[in-house]
Amino acid sequence: MNLILPGILMLSLHQPVLAQSNTNETSANKTSASSLPLEELQMFAQVFGKIKSDYVEATDDRKMLIDAINGILAGLDPHSSFLGPEAFREIRIDTEGEFGGVGIEVTLEDNKLLVIAPIEDTPADLAGIKAGDIIIKIDGTSVLSENLSQAVERMRGDIGSKITLTVVREGATSPLDIEITRAVIQLTSVRTIDLGEPGFAYMRISSFQSGTAKSLRNKIEKYTKEHGKIAGFILDLRNNPGGILLGAVDVSDLFLSAGTIVQTHGRLDDSESSYAASSPDLIDGAPMVVLVNGGSASASEIVAGALQDHHRAIIIGTQTFGKGSVQTISPVGDGSALKITTARYYTPSGRSIQETGISPDIISEEVEIAKVNGHDRIREVDLARHLVNPGDQPAASSLEEDKIKSLLNQDSQLRDALNLLKGIHLAQAGKAGQSG
Repeated sequence: MNLILPGILMLSLHQPVLAQSNTNETSANKTSASSLPLEELQMFAQVFGKIKSDYVEATDDRKMLIDAINGILAGLDPHSSFLGPEAFREIRIDTEGEFGGVGIEVTLEDNKLLVIAPIEDTPADLAGIKAGDIIIKIDGTSVLSENLSQAVERMRGDIGSKITLTVVREGATSPLDIEITRAVIQLTSVRTIDLGEPGFAYMRISSFQSGTAKSLRNKIEKYTKEHGKIAGFILDLRNNPGGILLGAVDVSDLFLSAGTIVQTHGRLDDSESSYAASSPDLIDGAPMVVLVNGGSASASEIVAGALQDHHRAIIIGTQTFGKGSVQTISPVGDGSALKITTARYYTPSGRSIQETGISPDIISEEVEIAKVNGHDRIREVDLARHLVNPGDQPAASSLEEDKIKSLLNQDSQLRDALNLLKGIHLAQAGKAGQSG
């Protein structure tokens, strides 16, 4: 099974991965095994023995060895780690879209526990954790001396129990203490919102799971059944930390009828792979926009990169996270597993997005609508004793219409995407009229 669980951590679980498989021994493995640094390993054994015999307190052999493994992996990159039995079990749960915790994707950057994004509608999201927050304490104890797995382990706990995260936030004059109640995190990976514009569909993917592509297909087919042919489609990948590799491939395949989707290249034979589109375009070539931002990572970048390279969608937003590496999980006995980076992935045109991310075709920053003294601008209809329109009175807007208006007012990037699609649709309709 190939996975990508975000190259960032789903808080309260374990580190997600870009790829998971059982790797058979290859000639590269045999070569490396035959050239082990015996002198250095002997030195390691001497150090281990000295600590075991002379350290002021009795030591636990297994703990020391696991700490040594973690130290080795921590020196490689932020995404390689050792998964204990519990973490390994939970990473499988992640792929099915349900896990326990508070709902934050985090990564270790410059020895700082950085929040990539809170998962939508989870306790962390509702408590006010924001992308870019740096967690410095968990329940009053510093995380600065811990690796990623240790910090995540401390953030786990019984459902209903409380945890306090101390975060440093840009613009805040002092650290913030945020109390969160742990809960079971149910991931609904695909959501749709009615934009009040017939024919213009909006769907958001919050993470890539094993059933994400199927769920997206079902929602698109339901939309076309209820509203007719799609005139424009918005795929929102903002703050999507990633997920299963095949999930990203299958989602891309919904909109591409041919061509490469993603390639992976590494040192081992089984890390060399290429995935190609094979299904008809589910929305029949309708204009498409993909929304991205700095929280769009890993599998999200695979989808955005594939659709961009094939000129199938216009990418709108801000620069993506820039995680272009592949991790492989291999069981190592007693229910534990080793997760190490084994390859890089490349977009169809051969681009590696490691560090750089995906550059949007149209830069659109998140902008808040200006208000006057904290209120919306006053209009004629708001004035006391204003003259009433003598013509037919429009029906009062429904609650749903008000929600859509509020959403578009608050989300400038979504508004830009919708306006662009409407413009393309009008232009295409004009050309069709002229040719007729």
